[in-house]
Amino acid sequence: MFSNIKVISFDADDTLWVNEPYYRETEAAFCELLTKFHPEKFVNTELLKTELKNLELYGYGAKGFILSLIETALKISDHKISQESIGEIISLGKQLQNKPLILLDGVEEILDYLKTKNYKLIVATKGDLLDQERKLRKSNLEKYFHHIEVMSDKKPENYRSLLNHLDINPEEFIMIGNSLRSDILPILEIGSQAIHIPFHTTWIHETVADDNSQLNNIVKCKSLIELKKMF
Repeated sequence: MFSNIKVISFDADDTLWVNEPYYRETEAAFCELLTKFHPEKFVNTELLKTELKNLELYGYGAKGFILSLIETALKISDHKISQESIGEIISLGKQLQNKPLILLDGVEEILDYLKTKNYKLIVATKGDLLDQERKLRKSNLEKYFHHIEVMSDKKPENYRSLLNHLDINPEEFIMIGNSLRSDILPILEIGSQAIHIPFHTTWIHETVADDNSQLNNIVKCKSLIELKKMF
């Protein structure tokens, strides 16, 4: 099906292992802490506004998320939140970074399979460098990958830079991931191919409108194991 492919790239969070549910758990605990000031829905809305505003400054990942939690708490409490509660928020952030690493079903099986087919496998993920490196070590998957790229963002220009670094043509590269916004649509824009494997929980910033015309051209799998039918 993908006869010209030489490099297969995997997203990490929610493609290789569980990630987004941990963020939602942390967000829920944060909202509960702030209910003395505002209802949960209001806190959620203000947190998202803060996160999106801070992306350009902090980028993606756990540390930026934690700073956005603290900033939101100060803002919506009119700086009346206690030092103890700020300490609790920091503790929530540390707990988030130390959650257990849970691989998704079929990860090692499909990586073993693709290695036997002599594809060059890489990871292309975005987020905080130390956090992503920590998760990769916990995963014990590093042995499968020729290259690991922690990207500041996943826009077409970021992928073009990655392909130039790998000295690979766009038509020889395929990206596999759970995010339409970050893993799929930018890849199609640069002339490469992509496979979408949806995850049951997705950050709202990573969603794409249903009327996006490009969605009709996307190859989709329900799980990683289904990739065996394609390679």
